[in-house]
Amino acid sequence: MVNLVDRDTTLCISLAERPSNHGVRFHNWLYSQLGLNYLYKSIAPEDITAAVVGIRGLGIRGAGVSMPYKEEVIDLLDALDPSAQRLGAVNTIVNDEGRLTGYNTDYIAVKSLMQTHRVDPGQHVALRGSGGMASAVATALKDLGFAGTIVARNHMTGSRLAARLGWEFSTEVPQESTFLVNVTPLGMRGAEESVQAFSDADLAHASVVCDAVAMPVTTPLICRSRTLGIPVIHGGEIIALQAAEQFALYTGITPTPAQVRAAEEYAQENQ
Repeated sequence: MVNLVDRDTTLCISLAERPSNHGVRFHNWLYSQLGLNYLYKSIAPEDITAAVVGIRGLGIRGAGVSMPYKEEVIDLLDALDPSAQRLGAVNTIVNDEGRLTGYNTDYIAVKSLMQTHRVDPGQHVALRGSGGMASAVATALKDLGFAGTIVARNHMTGSRLAARLGWEFSTEVPQESTFLVNVTPLGMRGAEESVQAFSDADLAHASVVCDAVAMPVTTPLICRSRTLGIPVIHGGEIIALQAAEQFALYTGITPTPAQVRAAEEYAQENQ
């Protein structure tokens, strides 16, 4: 797979404190398959303000935005899509001839996945986590009619998120929770990769499990849930769909579900 680069190549980037190769592989694979003269590059900015100014000044078509910049970039943009305005956080910037608009494709992807998997909004949610991604996931669920409990060790951020949603806050998983959602690093490759985000006792009441961890997608929680016969939504689905939403915003082309799956499989290789 070769992406030819010339003076007409359209550049897209990602801005992250600790860049990964996932977006680079996902987007460039699709550019190549669809014959688009685009190039995607991840960047660790030394100055986020200067980086966003550079998007405008250099004619960069779009930028993915990761923590800790999702809120910081808002004041540097010209407009916010409702997805970003609802959350007060941006994970995607689109440059339309110098006008920068912020989106949140995490929010868009989660809403879409809940509908695709036909998850019943009448179920009680226990969502573990209280960071930026947890806010995106929880807000998407709230807007689809779900109610539940934010489960977090951090009382300040957890109770604040719960209050904003009109949900409960707890440090423990309520027994009535049938939809379990992990939006923490538990199970992620690294120091906590062997940790199962919800216990077997929690899973005994579950009818659906969602784990936002994407590297790897086969977290202890996902593996155990599958063993118990519980339907799952894994982090690979979330990260692929949010990246596909970004791709469509940048290029104007919506990749097919088969193309998204293939791009995600390629992106997951050697991660």
